Parts: sequence; structure tokens; C-alpha cells
Amino acid sequence: MEQLVFTEFLNHLFGGPVLAMLNALGIHPKNPAAPMVERPGSLQHTMEAIYGFVNKLAHETIGHHSEKFVPYLTTLGMFILTCNLIGLVPGLESPTAVPVVPLGCALLTWLYYNYYGVRTNGPWGYLKHFIGPQDKDMPLVVRIFLPFLMFPIEVFSHLARIMSLTIRLFANMFAGEMVTLVFFSLIPLALPVAFEALHIGVSLVQTYIFVLLACVYLGEATAQEH
Repeated sequence: MEQLVFTEFLNHLFGGPVLAMLNALGIHPKNPAAPMVERPGSLQHTMEAIYGFVNKLAHETIGHHSEKFVPYLTTLGMFILTCNLIGLVPGLESPTAVPVVPLGCALLTWLYYNYYGVRTNGPWGYLKHFIGPQDKDMPLVVRIFLPFLMFPIEVFSHLARIMSLTIRLFANMFAGEMVTLVFFSLIPLALPVAFEALHIGVSLVQTYIFVLLACVYLGEATAQEH
């Protein structure tokens, strides 16, 4: 039976419990191995498109071993996009326009890619990413002193990623919220509606950038020397 990628993913995770629940209710799916939505609707097709987009982005950025990261990246992207779009509802503020939410996403992503960097390469192998190239053709004095120069730079660079991810998302969403609020208070409805459309565009772009950077960091952390 041919399945959508997202449907196959759901069946892999939840197929057993869902099948047991359906059987308890007296419902017997035609294909017990794949009980999840045999006739997918528009919502499931939308989720399939999102999952496929993230899967393609991860594969192009991280490489052939990207499949295991797609659930996290998809969840991260959906969470950020939802938080971004909440600000469209009158009277509500986008959670990502408050610093603590982008900071939480940034910290979680930072811990996630470093964890997989260590898990993939081992502690020493991952540490080699921080000391620069150690080509045998390089002069010995360069190979000795280069790590002392590169290590603090790399550590600072990785720590700065938390600030970079946080400020980029927070600043753009906060600015968009403020601009929309100001125009709604000063100008009739038509022009502010255009800014709402701009808010949607900014929300999509900022979600894409955050997920893309997460892919880049994962690709760097899990890269292995050949």
C-alpha cells in the first residue's frame, strides 16, 4: 500500500496504539499495518507538504544522514511559525516577539546539534572541529599553535549562535508587531491589512531562516572527516 511520507511517519510512531484503540471500538482498518487515515484530507496533505519541504531542505543542507533530524526540524518550524502567526489575532501578541521564546528555541537547537555532534563523532572527534585543520602537509609549528588560536574563536562563535538565533527572530517579530500596532492606531483599516500580509511574509521567512540555520549547524556538527 502506497502511503504519504507523513502518513508513514505517523504509522511508524503511533500505528500500534491507534490500531489497538480502533479494535477496542470495533473498528477494523483495511490495512492493520497502516491504520492512520486511509483517505487523507486537506490537513494531512498540508502536513505532508510541510514535512516534505523540511525533509528536502535537511537533505540538501545536512546530507544523506539527515532523516533522523527531520522530526525535530519539522516540530521546531511548526512551533515557530505558529507563534509568529498568533500575532495576527486581534488582541494577541506573537510569543516570538517576547525574548524568552526565541531564546528557548535557540538554546534547545544549540543543545540538540552539539549533542548529535558528540554522539556522531565522539567527544574527541567533535572537539577536533574546534581546533582547525590538522593536515599532515602543514608545517609542524602551525599544527601546534593553530589549535590555541582556533579553539577560543570556535567556542565564542558557537556561543554567539544562541544570541544570533534569538535576536534575529525576536527583533524581526517585535518590529513587525510594533509597526502593525502603530498603523492600526493611526490609519484606517485598509493600509494596516497590508501590514498584516507583510506580517505573514515575515513570519514565513523567519521560520525558514531559523530552520535553515538549524540544518546548517547540524550539518557542521555531524560532518565526519574522511
